[in-house]
Amino acid sequence: MEIIILPSHKEVNKEVTKRVISIIKKKPDSVLGLATGRSMLGVYRSLVEAYKENKVDFSATTTFNLDEYIGLLPDNPITFYSYMQENLFNHININPKNIFIPPSMPDNIEKECQLYEEMIKKKGGIDLQLLGIGQEGHIGFNEPSSSLQARTRVKTLTEETLRDNFGSYKGPRFTLTMGIGTIMEAREIILVALGEEKARPIADAVEGPVTASCPASALQFHPLAKIIIDEEAGSLLKRKNYYKWVWEHKNEVENLE
Repeated sequence: MEIIILPSHKEVNKEVTKRVISIIKKKPDSVLGLATGRSMLGVYRSLVEAYKENKVDFSATTTFNLDEYIGLLPDNPITFYSYMQENLFNHININPKNIFIPPSMPDNIEKECQLYEEMIKKKGGIDLQLLGIGQEGHIGFNEPSSSLQARTRVKTLTEETLRDNFGSYKGPRFTLTMGIGTIMEAREIILVALGEEKARPIADAVEGPVTASCPASALQFHPLAKIIIDEEAGSLLKRKNYYKWVWEHKNEVENLE
């Protein structure tokens, strides 16, 4: 894992955006795995701004979203389909045929999950997967106790997740989500976390044991996982000063080559 702790939300968004753009420039037909939630809003705003300034071209890019609520029409404002349209897709030149989001009204759940996995493979796999992290350490909607090898499937949301997402226990209880096994097959992963409320799950994911009780801890096994966070989200990391030192001197290491 590479732990990058930056001074502010703005710096985090800038760093993540820079990395997304770099991958697309190197490989215009990149396959991106996309996340939703508050942590991603700044990143998507920055990507839209970069597109408007002709710094990035999404015309050949393919995207796969991590998850979607079950039981809502796609245009319902709380679906991730609506979130992605409003915050990214409506503002860039991505081909709608290259956008993949799990269906919110699946006719056959098991079949739809299998088709989603097959489509990711057909497109060559995910080059870069963006992630947020939940209060209980979940990535995607892989709640605590999720298998660390699971594939795309239905998950039942915890009361904590419902409260975080909707402010109460009312809301869609079930989702389709990529499994941790699916996520871990991405060639590169960037997890973004902002604010003091994410300090405990970040500390557990980075420095705690690998356990299904903190699904994000599985990222410790990934060969190219980057955790990009602000000072508040990194406040409980025991080795914070070391991570900062590594980041500050990274160029020196690269120059050794």
